[in-house]
Amino acid sequence: MIHPDEARQTRITVNGVTFDVPAGRSVAAALLAVGVRKLRESPRASGPRGAFCMMGVCQECVVHIDGCLRQACMVPVTPGLSITLGAGTLGAGTT
Repeated sequence: MIHPDEARQTRITVNGVTFDVPAGRSVAAALLAVGVRKLRESPRASGPRGAFCMMGVCQECVVHIDGCLRQACMVPVTPGLSITLGAGTLGAGTT
């Protein structure tokens, strides 16, 4: 059985490419649903980083959403979101 929100699609833009994603999901879950796994690179080792904990603890899914640095797992998908992958880390520049 499909949840009613899963049947609805919402259009978002990721690095200039438009995707129709299931409504009612977090940005991280929506990106995974369309095959986007790498969200940024590790600041030290340049290794790929993506959604990990899916509950806002690890900050591995940090992306720019409508120009603001946000955790993708904590932001619900809304129509017209503009997402830029490859963001830094929350709190970058602090010790």
